[in-house]
Amino acid sequence: MDVNSIRKDFPMLNKKANGRELVYFDNAATTFKPTQVIEAEMEYYTSYCANTHRGDYDIAYIADSKYDEARNIVAKFINAKSKEVAFTSGDSMSLNQIAFGMAHLLSEDDEVLISVVEHASNVLPWYRVSEITGCKVNFIPLDEEGNITEENLRKVISNKTKVVSIAHVTNVLGNVNDVKTLAKVCHEFDAWLVVDGAQSVPHMKIDVKDLDIDFLTFSGHKCYGPTGIGVLYGKYHLLEQLDPYQLGGGMNASFDTGCNVKYLNAPTKFEAGTQNVAGAIGLARALRYLDEIGMDNIYSYEYDLKKYLVAKLKELDTVTIYNENTPTGIVAFNIKDVFAQDAASLFNKYGICVRSGEHCAKLIHNHLGVDQTIRASVCFYNTKEEIDYFIEICKKGGDFLDAFFD
Repeated sequence: MDVNSIRKDFPMLNKKANGRELVYFDNAATTFKPTQVIEAEMEYYTSYCANTHRGDYDIAYIADSKYDEARNIVAKFINAKSKEVAFTSGDSMSLNQIAFGMAHLLSEDDEVLISVVEHASNVLPWYRVSEITGCKVNFIPLDEEGNITEENLRKVISNKTKVVSIAHVTNVLGNVNDVKTLAKVCHEFDAWLVVDGAQSVPHMKIDVKDLDIDFLTFSGHKCYGPTGIGVLYGKYHLLEQLDPYQLGGGMNASFDTGCNVKYLNAPTKFEAGTQNVAGAIGLARALRYLDEIGMDNIYSYEYDLKKYLVAKLKELDTVTIYNENTPTGIVAFNIKDVFAQDAASLFNKYGICVRSGEHCAKLIHNHLGVDQTIRASVCFYNTKEEIDYFIEICKKGGDFLDAFFD
């Protein structure tokens, strides 16, 4: 993998930050976009900008074809059928659609299992559904490394469990949960497994058929694609059981003055109103870009970077690492006696972008025993040279105030 060549595809990597070369280590929050994605979106806006599945003219036909092609590309990327893929505004909307879409199937005798390591988007919708239906939301214990194991799932799952909703890769610690094994356990109890793939789909090869998961959600903007576009995958017979929670044009077959409504079949019934056509086209181009590099190459390179970063951080007495053994590009750490957001501000002074705080995952920090962490997340356009520079700035953390006035 030629990283120097890849870096030329990303215009943002040419930007300066505080007069210095920009070092972007916040890829778990969002990713930069290659020129190929930007051009694909621009082509829609400048060559065939039209609403989809509504117009009877040439550019509308082109827009229809490109939008349908985008769905096919997304489906192929995760080894699904096109009819199993619905476009949403992002991972959060996809998870909300699943939760609220199955609310009519839940009662006070039912249970939903999640974990304390989940992102807010995979916690709060289930809390609200619990308020509406009376179902219980309970938690799967984590092992010492923060993983959801088969053993711990078996400790809590029961015949009352209707849904298990977990992250494939967790957004603070970067753990990779064995969702294939967990799916087998869920299906023994006739429970659905919902997998939040926001942090896994951009970084490793995903085959939903092999994993046998029931639902998968992810966002375009973490896949080097546009913001405002996401994906909801579901086994088709399960998608058909979900109610759409957004209603409007394009998703209904008919309605009348007697309040009788007939929805279209999945996935169209989940796509109310004018869709993010440019976003879908841009996402499809981003996934093609990832395929061109090779997902196995991406995973291997990013894991090597993570190991290199951890090894360098461990040489510093002032740094506490919370996830040195996880096999992804996410590193959660703190600098001794420095508030996480102050440290992030220090890094910013030197042109380095990291995330600080609770990372939309408030429950996991109780598990770690800290209020906040710094998160550095690397990807395939990052380099060891950037890590070396980052480590030099980490050394200034012990003299935080002096560093700010250098």
